[in-house]
Amino acid sequence: MLISVFTMLRRFWPIVLIALLPTSAVAAADGFYKNKSITFIIGSGAGGGYDTYSRLLASHIGRHLDGGPSVVPQNMPGAGSIRAANYLYNSARKDGTTIAMLDQAINLYQILGMPGLKIEVTKFNWIGRVLRNSAVLFARSDTSVQKIDDVFKKELIVSASGTASRLNWMVLKSTLGMKFKLIEGYQGTGDSMLAMQRGEVDALSVEWPILRVMGQPLMREKKINLLLQTGLEKEPDLPQVPRMIDLARNQDERMLLELFSSPSVIGRSVVAPPGTPAERVAELRRAFIATVGDNAFLADVKRAGLLVSPMSGEELQAAVQKQGNIPPSLIARARGAVNISGN
Repeated sequence: MLISVFTMLRRFWPIVLIALLPTSAVAAADGFYKNKSITFIIGSGAGGGYDTYSRLLASHIGRHLDGGPSVVPQNMPGAGSIRAANYLYNSARKDGTTIAMLDQAINLYQILGMPGLKIEVTKFNWIGRVLRNSAVLFARSDTSVQKIDDVFKKELIVSASGTASRLNWMVLKSTLGMKFKLIEGYQGTGDSMLAMQRGEVDALSVEWPILRVMGQPLMREKKINLLLQTGLEKEPDLPQVPRMIDLARNQDERMLLELFSSPSVIGRSVVAPPGTPAERVAELRRAFIATVGDNAFLADVKRAGLLVSPMSGEELQAAVQKQGNIPPSLIARARGAVNISGN
């Protein structure tokens, strides 16, 4: 049974660590964080990748800040992190004592004009990325769809339990004419896998850092077929699996699909509110880099079976800024492709 394999293996993910950034010097000791507490907002519910990475970072980053503050995780789920993003941008303390991990598609949501989002992503202070993250669409091997090109001619029933995945399949359906039938309402990967087992859906997408380990028995026994990668960068161990952008038939389509693939660059990242003093941002960034290179942190990463692919806050800020430079004509087309009206 597919669901039992995923449940059994979830606690035993092995580690694959890649190219960590070098650690930097400890931030200047001005004593700001002495006797203080940092609130770490998690823009999702308990469990899952965002919660796991946030709590892991929260348990270590305080040791790398002068004064050794406590770091307290606080889940704030709602509307694909829109609730948490609005809080961080408009209401949170802006003194360096509030940080967050938001949905990796938060910048895409702003570009598309998602209802209820009241932020300017480029004005956030990006502290650093733990993981570049791409999802993989896979289907039961007993369906009529054996490779992604089949979806141009044959219907594929896909569980779209997350906002980002739903947007991906919508843009492929509306722009390229792919025959996706989207089923919403399942609560996360577990429910979607159970729905696949019952034959209610044919396919779903799961983050590759998870699927590559949990899905090994399924892939080895040829019970699932890997169809498509959603990230901008091709995963090194999936050279044969195309990306969304590889489906583009012309430059306009490629630009559109690059936009919807861009959340993989943000992945699992830490962010601070706009207006946070520059010296606090610099200190948080230095502490982040020290944390992701710290032996105790890496030992916990290994025990949890996680992956890391860090990016510094400065590089991440530049990447987010670049993602914001989208021509209005492309934004209009993207909104139309996923049935979102402009603000």
